[in-house]
Amino acid sequence: MQPAPELGHRPGRTPAGPRRPQPALIRATHWANVVLFVILAGSGLRILAAYPRLGERGQDYGWYPFQGASPPAVLTLGGWLAGARHWHFAFAWLFAANALVYAVYFFASGEWRRRLFFPRRDARNAWGTLLHDLRLRRAAPPPVGLYNGMQRLSYTGVLAAAPLLVLSGLALYKPVQLPHLTALLGGYDAARALHLLVLAALALFTVVHVVQVALHPRTLADMTLGGRPRAETRS
Repeated sequence: MQPAPELGHRPGRTPAGPRRPQPALIRATHWANVVLFVILAGSGLRILAAYPRLGERGQDYGWYPFQGASPPAVLTLGGWLAGARHWHFAFAWLFAANALVYAVYFFASGEWRRRLFFPRRDARNAWGTLLHDLRLRRAAPPPVGLYNGMQRLSYTGVLAAAPLLVLSGLALYKPVQLPHLTALLGGYDAARALHLLVLAALALFTVVHVVQVALHPRTLADMTLGGRPRAETRS
């Protein structure tokens, strides 16, 4: 049985030659992002601990269930508010630079074709993978190209959420100098809530990602070593 072609494949095209499943720049930015995200999350939680409430003073957000609850100290980084701010703002620029390098390569190289979630190609595969991971289906559906549908769905969700993390972070960093951005996000307090929600979403993704890696350990080796070269077609 022939594997399903990836998006962008056109029958009759000449194979473009062997290519590693995970290009070197994708791997480098991925692991750099892991380190940077841990530093930003830890320092961000330390900043939150200085005032562990959302909303203006005396006007707590009713929907936020953790008013006044500080994050566990073991998850924080920076020691105190000023120290955490130094860590957070310094490494935020590195995070943005790393994301920019990744984004330029992602679209210029055409990697988006085989990594983003496209419902027509991936929805059925994602549902089958979910049933398999929940032990409701015996056989896992075969991956379509580089990833299975659930991996692509998670991957695309992270890429969609990451710009919100950067924009809300800028609104918090320079609310006076960037008033239009702050207003667009609903104000300083709303930007702070959004920043925290995106962090929570990315933390949840990390948990799911680790579970998926445990279920498909070959992906860890591919993301570290690049995997074995294989012939792929160019659209």
